[in-house]
Amino acid sequence: MKRTIFIAGHAALPQGMPARNAYDHLALVVEIEPKYGVIVRASVTLVTEQAADFVRRILVGRSLFDGIDEIIAEFKETYRGAALNALIAAMKDLNRAFLAMNMKQG
Repeated sequence: MKRTIFIAGHAALPQGMPARNAYDHLALVVEIEPKYGVIVRASVTLVTEQAADFVRRILVGRSLFDGIDEIIAEFKETYRGAALNALIAAMKDLNRAFLAMNMKQG
């Protein structure tokens, strides 16, 4: 039985953003429980721990089997950082990897 699965999504950060000094791309990584697709841990390469924790709280406990529309809607409603579009793009990239993984297994 598999314990958890690690999946990452990436997106380019906008010019002039503080995180751009440390990273060229935003990385959004999650650890999921494979049977139900529930995110059990998440991290993101944002400059402040507060921003990363904010994103983490949105993600943990959600099932990727339910899709990402609600996650993206919550990002749009509540996240006012400069990395919003990169965060959404990274979430979509992560979801593509998740769907591809499930197609291979299914």
